[in-house]
Amino acid sequence: MYQVADQTGRTFVVTGSNSGTGKEAAKRLAAAGADVIMAVRTPEKGEAARAEILAQLPGAKLEVRRLDLADLSSVHAFAEALSADGRRIDVLVNNAGVMTPPQRNETADGFELQWGSNFLGPFALTNLLLPLLLDGDRPRVTTMSSGVANFGRIDFDDPQSVRRYSPARAYGQSKLADLLLANHLAAESARRGWDLLSDAAHPGYTQTNLQTAGASLGSDGVRESIITRFAGRVLPSQESEQGAEPLLFAASDPGARNGEYYGPQGRFGLVGAPGVTKKNARMRDAAVAARLWKYAAEVTGTDLPLDARPGA
Repeated sequence: MYQVADQTGRTFVVTGSNSGTGKEAAKRLAAAGADVIMAVRTPEKGEAARAEILAQLPGAKLEVRRLDLADLSSVHAFAEALSADGRRIDVLVNNAGVMTPPQRNETADGFELQWGSNFLGPFALTNLLLPLLLDGDRPRVTTMSSGVANFGRIDFDDPQSVRRYSPARAYGQSKLADLLLANHLAAESARRGWDLLSDAAHPGYTQTNLQTAGASLGSDGVRESIITRFAGRVLPSQESEQGAEPLLFAASDPGARNGEYYGPQGRFGLVGAPGVTKKNARMRDAAVAARLWKYAAEVTGTDLPLDARPGA
């Protein structure tokens, strides 16, 4: 099992930390001494996860705060509250997401649900928290992508899947966008001389409620994602304890590098210990990443801080 280095005195924001890889990441970061802000859409579920972790780690420093990435007003409120509290944030872990709702749904701001929740919400959160992060200790932004990003393409003509909605296609696009977000932020950090590391991770094939929560939207029962419905019968998989390890490595390891991408190194890149994952040509396209960043800045009304001090 991957051992998280000592994180005493450091503060992490982990989105979607009430279940799955997010909860596992929050638990192991807290076990390593970190102060963890559990950013969750439903505070009751967050408090239940917190209580579960505290039962195993009585000294864990965990705080639950509400954050709905499908509502930009909630993203702004979350960031403003942290700023008003004078909190220093050292690491932002963009983990939360939704996977393959069978029908096209929209966020509170009218974005297609996967595009809004998986990419535009984390994009806005990252920009709004950057002033706090740049005042942090060895600041870092780690963004969760997916192996499905290998098949993703950014459709600038129809990013909201208005003309044609495919659950898997929209998911792949959103997770490729997450990786391009991480890449562009890494490049900007280097260009501006910031002491900020931006990297990304993917969990391989990890068994969590991600496979059913989105796929069950609008249904009376529990359904499985179209992506995992058949893959789960033939491909190797792992539990959250292992699936969270690439994310933990990317978010906390002293050896993680700016702009890198981490994932499992076992069979088919779906299971095993964390390590560097190769990016295909679409994942490395800096021009598309810059264009995507400009688009997201326009539709969310958020962008990189202009007055941040180099090396802050």
